[in-house]
Amino acid sequence: MKTDVFLEGGDVEAHTLLKMGVPGLDDILGGGLTPHRLYLLEGAPGAGKTTVAIQFLREGAARGEPVLYVTLSESQAELDGVARSHGWDMGGIEVREMLPAQDALEPDEQHTMFHPSEVELSETTLRILADVDVIKPTRVVFDSLSELRLLAGGSLRYRRQILALKQFFTGRQCTVLLLDDLTATQQDLQVQSIAHAVIRLEQLNPDYGAARRRLVVTKYRGREFRGGFHDYKIVRGGLQVFPRLVAAEHAAALKQTRIPSDLPALDELLGGGLEKGTSTLFVGAPGTGKSSVAVQFAIAAARRGECAALFIFDESINTLRTRCEGMGMDLGSYIDSGHIRVRQIDPAELSPGEFVHEIRIAVEEHGATVIVIDSLNGYLNAMPDERFLIAQLHELLTYLGQNGVATMLIGAQHGLIGMQMQTPVDASYLADAVVLLRYYEFEGEVRQAISVLKKRGGAHERTIRSFELTSSGVRVGQPLRNFRGILTGIPVPIDGVRSTS
Repeated sequence: MKTDVFLEGGDVEAHTLLKMGVPGLDDILGGGLTPHRLYLLEGAPGAGKTTVAIQFLREGAARGEPVLYVTLSESQAELDGVARSHGWDMGGIEVREMLPAQDALEPDEQHTMFHPSEVELSETTLRILADVDVIKPTRVVFDSLSELRLLAGGSLRYRRQILALKQFFTGRQCTVLLLDDLTATQQDLQVQSIAHAVIRLEQLNPDYGAARRRLVVTKYRGREFRGGFHDYKIVRGGLQVFPRLVAAEHAAALKQTRIPSDLPALDELLGGGLEKGTSTLFVGAPGTGKSSVAVQFAIAAARRGECAALFIFDESINTLRTRCEGMGMDLGSYIDSGHIRVRQIDPAELSPGEFVHEIRIAVEEHGATVIVIDSLNGYLNAMPDERFLIAQLHELLTYLGQNGVATMLIGAQHGLIGMQMQTPVDASYLADAVVLLRYYEFEGEVRQAISVLKKRGGAHERTIRSFELTSSGVRVGQPLRNFRGILTGIPVPIDGVRSTS
């Protein structure tokens, strides 16, 4: 548990923050929850509120704390079912059901002199308070506010009831988590104004692919927290939260060194290789060899005993291995040894936040020095809105650069040959280096060329070199000095030269 300084009402008090029991959420909250406060967890049905609540109480029970789950909407059997679906048991968690009795449907049980809400609210409140005095819990979950709102019958009485509960629990050294399923017709700001912090869970349903879930902390009094939206998913074992990446938190001074490709001609073209801590965009038409050049750098890093990570959107791992074997590139053995890690990405199933989390694991846990993202087209499809792609990509590249990683991005252009080539998203200004691969037609053959258009890390060749994918690997030839108009796709020979070899 983490000790921090909490500032409220002008007094500085030392508090031990409470862990939520949800990986990633404590990081977003700046360490956890301030004890003895009232918190609001809101979200539509299916967003995962009950799962978070059980994780919160299980964390307390594991630390030997008495904990209480008060439910006005679900039975204990239903809660046990949720726990079993995650491989948990409810041991150590006291559950109190405040559901209407079965005989409440009998005509003789219907109240006539008083409105039902006046009687039921008082009875429910008294039962809750009595259980708290007996159990003396340090953590309490109240599920859910929609029932309490209906019992109160009016906004004034509802607010007073919440304030009374807040005072009652605070006086008994309880940390309370209120769940709200947002079934009210209008957004209810009553509890948000009373709560010490508000966490909102959202579920988005794109036109294609799995549902996306994200959370945001809209309020946390007296503490700094990580703002903005954070992706999460519900898996067996609870919520997995992926905090939004903030590159400024990972700034470090690095010595810039070059990494070679082990192909002398390619290294000459790049002015000695690529610099660690920089990003390189390989752009060109499909099939020009962009992925193969990036894999060449990954294999060169593996030969040096370093780790490389490939995140591929557009082809399967088996296809990649087979293709590399056909070119004599020993990718498979390095995958088997763990020096090269390949992760196949399904953009319909993986959220952008989880994708960034996977890259962070490769860098921070496996020590990857080369990262390949193949391709930006697939990455774009994983994003719900192109406006946010560039912002997130900029943050990701900054983070990788600060960690000394050589990042390689693959960008497939629309079209095959000529000057009318288009990219789905312009990321060239973000990259430190841009390598262009092009087809051109000559003497009835379709050939390939490679050139470096931009390189911030130092000097590089301005030439356009011949390029081939052969059975013995990637081959970079001599500069094509006897032609003009190669980038147009239809070059013109100079001085009557009729061959490119």
